[in-house]
Amino acid sequence: MIVLVLLGLLAVLAVLALAHWYLWRRLVRDVSAPGGWWRRTGTVLAVVLPLLSVGALLGGRKFPLSVERWFAWPGFLWLAVLLYLLLALAVGEAVRPLLLRLPRRKAATPAAATESDDRPPVAVPSPERRLFVARTVAIGAAGAAAAVVGNGAYGVLRGPRLKQVTVPLAKLPRQAHGYRIAVVSDIHLGPILGRAHTQRIVDTINRTQPDLIAIVGDLVDGTVPELGAAAEPLAQLRARDGAFFVTGNHEYFSGAAPWVDFVRELGVHPLQNARVELSGFDLAGVNDLAGKGEGDGPDFAKALGDRDRARTSVLLSHQPVTVHDAVRHGVDLQLSGHTHGGQLWPGNYLAELANPTVAGLERYGDTQLYVTRGAGAWGPPVRVGAPSDITVVTLASLQA
Repeated sequence: MIVLVLLGLLAVLAVLALAHWYLWRRLVRDVSAPGGWWRRTGTVLAVVLPLLSVGALLGGRKFPLSVERWFAWPGFLWLAVLLYLLLALAVGEAVRPLLLRLPRRKAATPAAATESDDRPPVAVPSPERRLFVARTVAIGAAGAAAAVVGNGAYGVLRGPRLKQVTVPLAKLPRQAHGYRIAVVSDIHLGPILGRAHTQRIVDTINRTQPDLIAIVGDLVDGTVPELGAAAEPLAQLRARDGAFFVTGNHEYFSGAAPWVDFVRELGVHPLQNARVELSGFDLAGVNDLAGKGEGDGPDFAKALGDRDRARTSVLLSHQPVTVHDAVRHGVDLQLSGHTHGGQLWPGNYLAELANPTVAGLERYGDTQLYVTRGAGAWGPPVRVGAPSDITVVTLASLQA
């Protein structure tokens, strides 16, 4: 097992090294003169930036939060820039031959050429033309990557926007028609997103005046001593029937039990493979699949096994993949997060390989699954094509 982990790590490092060599070639070597200031500066950056990214990825397990922040901001942002630089340069590689040929430079006609020699002149781009095209592609790629990442970072740091979704439920009684659940997931408090981010989320939720608040996992990336103060604004959450919490996989990376106790102290009710009966429906919650390694995984039988199936049931479960268990236990609606909607396009296509639903509302048999894109970000504080959200899910009775 250790050998496989080491091989995987070496493969990742090799890919990173190859990607940075390619960037150095296209953005530094091809556009600058040997010994020039940009050649020297770009070469240093080609070494320092990947080291910062590796430090950001490993920092949470090696350094205290105060030190990790120094790696996280530049290291994670560079990973996002790296992705979109590579994509932009891939487009540049496609158009480079066209740019080299426009305008074409006609070759001189030899004096000894015969009138019958009607072969077209061969286009030979000059060194000046090659340098101009290289710089044009490099500047265009850098500008595009900066614009995409800048806009994506602004979207995360600005805070999530509200979505409204109505879910019709066949068994929901008339008196529960219009019941509103504020669903938030994947807040990811950590070295980048802190107390101010939590406060923005709390203020946004409270303005909706929901009947119930559901925090569907991945609240934190760190320990209670490190991030407890950042999570404290959750104590201000207000809803008629209270706020509820289930664990996500990242809670188990940080120590799930202390976080469960801490959110309880803040007035948020953990649902650990448990169920509460509310007026009109049952609300259940299961632990995340990551808890299996600690003997604390999801237990659907405990949460749902002895309930009255004539009543509507709403399940909080961090990962959408558990919807198949929800179907077997007759759940009417499952609320999940985990996917971030892919977070960074084209990551949504990868997320589709591991999740039945990446974002939005879909039906699986008699069970409906709603997946929020989440209110924060993991790794790069950037979202592209997958804006963060807090969703107000309104339950609709077919009897109303």
